[in-house]
Amino acid sequence: MTGDRPQRSGDRTLRIRLTDSPISRLGYWWATAVGFTWGFIWSTGRVERRHGLLVFTGMPKWTFGRGGSCVGGCYLTNRNAGDRVLGHEAVHKEQWLKYGMLFPLLYLFAGRDPLKNRFEIEAGLEAGGYLPTPRRGRASSTP
Repeated sequence: MTGDRPQRSGDRTLRIRLTDSPISRLGYWWATAVGFTWGFIWSTGRVERRHGLLVFTGMPKWTFGRGGSCVGGCYLTNRNAGDRVLGHEAVHKEQWLKYGMLFPLLYLFAGRDPLKNRFEIEAGLEAGGYLPTPRRGRASSTP
């Protein structure tokens, strides 16, 4: 005997996966329902499906954080809905899918500083508006 507890026939281990699982998907759909309801109540602008997100514009600034908030598959904003930002928010949607209702807690523990928050870094700091976008144009020449 190797010191392991002997297994009797009929012993089964139940493992519950909280990420990338039916449980996280349920959390994603719950968050999406909450985001949809919140957007439906407060949006005064266009509601569109873009980048796989339901985008609610014309939201009062107090109804979302920073330039906009991704809640499940919904993006809530006043007018910050360019393609670059929506690409960033689409990554947050995937994070919601992976982590479900653990995502808000994990995001909170990752910190409010977007430059150190692993979820913002993964989504792209430039696309999220946290770093200046390098300008394209002619290179200046110095005499």
